[in-house]
Amino acid sequence: MPASHLKESQFPPEQWARLSVLIGQMQHDGVARKEPMREIFARLGDRWSMLLLQILRTGPMRSATLRRVTGQLSAEGKISQRIFTLQLRLLEQDGLIVRTVTPTVPISVDYALSPLGEGLLTEVDGVMNWIRAHLPEIQPAKSQAG
Repeated sequence: MPASHLKESQFPPEQWARLSVLIGQMQHDGVARKEPMREIFARLGDRWSMLLLQILRTGPMRSATLRRVTGQLSAEGKISQRIFTLQLRLLEQDGLIVRTVTPTVPISVDYALSPLGEGLLTEVDGVMNWIRAHLPEIQPAKSQAG
């Protein structure tokens, strides 16, 4: 339902006030697919990006090494070359990693976490700590939900 179809009379006053703030924030941040807010949240929730960023947090890596380590550390076990390349391109486009090509024979491609990526991971650390602290509450809720 678009925000324009919401009516104040449908909500208690305090909830309407909070909802109005949310609507204003969403309009400011943008709701289109290519808006940075949506893209970064999508990156946080996809299958590979957080793992790739966490691995690069340990230091720069050559492409082949990064792919091998990603496959070894992931629950999925392996990442295809196509998906690996796509994920790295998206992370680079978002400014979260830096790609460096060295003109050797064969060409060497290294990836490193950018300062922006490091800043994002610092914030993600807080979320991860929250999850760890609330596991005793989260796990039973997951079991009850089925």
